[in-house]
Amino acid sequence: MSQILVVDDEIGIRELLSEILSDEGHQVRLAQNAAEARQVRSRTRPDLVLLDIWMPDTDGITLLREWASTGQLTMPVVMMSGHGTIETAVEATRIGAYAFLEKPVAMQKLLVTVGKALAQQATVAAAQPAHSLAFLGRAPIVSDLRERLERVRDLRNAVLLTGDPGCGKGLCARYLHRANTAWIAPTDAGFLNDPERRELAAAADGTLFLRRVDRLAPADQEALTRVLPALAQANTRVVSTAPPDLPERVAEGNFDSRLYATLAAISLRVPALAEHPEDVPEIAKLVLERLSESRAVPARSFGTAALNQLRLYRWPGNLTQLESVVRSAALVTDGAEIGPADVSVTLNRMPDAPTASLGGLALDTKLRTARDAFERAYFAHHIAIEGGNMSRVADRVGLERTHLYRKLKQLGITLPRKPEG
Repeated sequence: MSQILVVDDEIGIRELLSEILSDEGHQVRLAQNAAEARQVRSRTRPDLVLLDIWMPDTDGITLLREWASTGQLTMPVVMMSGHGTIETAVEATRIGAYAFLEKPVAMQKLLVTVGKALAQQATVAAAQPAHSLAFLGRAPIVSDLRERLERVRDLRNAVLLTGDPGCGKGLCARYLHRANTAWIAPTDAGFLNDPERRELAAAADGTLFLRRVDRLAPADQEALTRVLPALAQANTRVVSTAPPDLPERVAEGNFDSRLYATLAAISLRVPALAEHPEDVPEIAKLVLERLSESRAVPARSFGTAALNQLRLYRWPGNLTQLESVVRSAALVTDGAEIGPADVSVTLNRMPDAPTASLGGLALDTKLRTARDAFERAYFAHHIAIEGGNMSRVADRVGLERTHLYRKLKQLGITLPRKPEG
């Protein structure tokens, strides 16, 4: 039995759709506005949402964009409107809507669309993290990347995404992909030697995603250079990824300069997680929510101390490592809340990448990043020693309490909710 959420401010339409869908064996929930729809989505994930565009409190396009930006667009959404325009339908599709229905909705059209959407529901849910940039964070360095991605999203130029392993280059690539077009991501260079060029042909009007182009052998680099004009003619956008040192490899003659010039028509760097540690707690909660919704882990929540511990970690494996830690911590904990002990058990099993350090603090980074990391560790240490008693913490570190709270807020340190004593 599928769970369908119908969001429409007209009671007659809500009841009619509910009756039709219930007769088809679906479990239907109703919301008369965006506020009620948010409440339903915060408690559960429907298998499908039928969303009206024109509502009195918040329009459907805004709600759709909100779900997409917060990682909650993990189900197909079918937009409905009696006054829709082509521009509105295109915008909804670009954000991530599955389909668009005009009111009055014909029964047969409704059932066919619902059936197709539910058939793809698992695929939509699995792919959603790649469509949302919420999993990258909201720090200024990430906001700058978001703006750059938005500016080039509707272009067809090739894009090269550089960054450390696991930092979210795949998320950015999916964000650049146009909805309802082909997404072809070969697992190796074998597609270049296919005489029928099946994968290349399948990518027409869509996206060809190439991971780690720096690993292409010289012969494969030459083959890719030869097929790029045909891909451009087929309106295929090539999005590729590579480590940050690819330009140096080109300069040293270890990578084809012609190929690099084409692939890097637009080049964007994705920051490492260590460059915006203030985002770690929110990202961790989003990952945990997604894992819980997919039933990969039991329903859990993070305690404040555990989140602070995650924030202070170096994360050499970036988002990939963070997701692994969140998954493991959720599985090893006995209670409903993940505590610092659960995080420690998981982190102790993680081999850190070699890095210059002093007392556990990385030295191969910007001065401000290193200073902030030290201050977070410093204050977390004293807060733990004093059991969260901020009066004693202020005395111990030699700061007036107002200044202390301001400093902790600036560093993004959330205090545990403990009574002063």
